[in-house]
Amino acid sequence: MLNLVQKSREIRGVELCYFEQGAPGDSGLESILFLHATGFHARVWDEVIRLLPGRHIIALEFRGHGRSGKQGPYNWNSFGMDLVDFVDALGLDNVIGIGHSLGGRVLVHVAALRSLCFKRLILVDPVIFEPQIYKNRRASSEVINPADHMTARRRNRWADWQEMYERFVVRDPFNLWQQSVLRDYCQYGLLPDDEWPGFKLACPPLVEAEIYATNNTEDVTDVLADIKVPVLVLRAQPREEKNDTRTDFSKSPTRPDLADLFHSGRDVFLPELSHFIPMQNPALVAQFVLDGDAVVD
Repeated sequence: MLNLVQKSREIRGVELCYFEQGAPGDSGLESILFLHATGFHARVWDEVIRLLPGRHIIALEFRGHGRSGKQGPYNWNSFGMDLVDFVDALGLDNVIGIGHSLGGRVLVHVAALRSLCFKRLILVDPVIFEPQIYKNRRASSEVINPADHMTARRRNRWADWQEMYERFVVRDPFNLWQQSVLRDYCQYGLLPDDEWPGFKLACPPLVEAEIYATNNTEDVTDVLADIKVPVLVLRAQPREEKNDTRTDFSKSPTRPDLADLFHSGRDVFLPELSHFIPMQNPALVAQFVLDGDAVVD
């Protein structure tokens, strides 16, 4: 049974929402910090957390997402510095860090700066590209207007979460998800809309679009060797084009040799799964947590 308590903490001028279960040291086991993907929220981890009873859990919502404050900037380095201060503010220590997609990218940023706070990392299809993608983007003079990105056109208003669920459950890639995860995604992914008697997305479409418009330029490769704790990289089916930066929500954005760049990294290739590994198979992600040091030497 879940007993997640909604809390908040002001970090760098923004009220960040997080959900906590238990307290450090309750079970004698390590605390676990969960970080979500772009456009998502903390409660998409519920089905993973259910399989980790007795653990001290913290699931954070990045600025612009979920119930956190909607104040920019929404670039990935800003998310990273928010998390550095959040980890410091809560005094987190000996934590297992789990990050999916954007969450994995941000976790790497923070672990390089606060390595003593973490015992090990699990990066679930993190958005860390091939080097050439970053070079191409930096060399380009093109400025992407977030309003022109496809995610800016997401439907923003819904009568209720059930309407959202019924619409998504038959659509790719949501039809690949475990249905209980999709229900959590919809139920906690909406907020009351002050302008009409319904609900709006907890991550506004323009916020999500701004993140995608800037995510190809901020390379973290140089700091990977600074991370001395064990790192497990879970990778999904790759994109067909090696240097493809298009937003394909089903394929992996993770460079195939990523695990090799860490001091102690291990790669697990999961070609049968899409980018949404925790949504398709939460039990698999939970098992990697439970396997612990048996998985990563």
